Amino acid sequence: MKKGIHPENYRQVVFKDMSNDDMFISRSTINAKDTIEIDGVTYPLVKLEITSSSHPFYTGKQKLVDTAGRVDKFMNRYAKRMQQTKK
Repeated sequence: MKKGIHPENYRQVVFKDMSNDDMFISRSTINAKDTIEIDGVTYPLVKLEITSSSHPFYTGKQKLVDTAGRVDKFMNRYAKRMQQTKK
């Protein structure tokens, strides 16, 4: 590897998912404004809106949108109205 191109300030950082309050510790060079104490050790805290612990793709709680079913439902609902306007 080339010398001098990689950052030297890797440290342990806590990433917190704000949607479900899950936290995990990882090494990072990110600048953090907040800190948090876990097990007597103070870590920089990075707040995230969504992580793999809350993202629908990773949790399996993904909603599938059935657009064809929606169109059919709309057409069935307004079929009478459309027939009246054609007369």
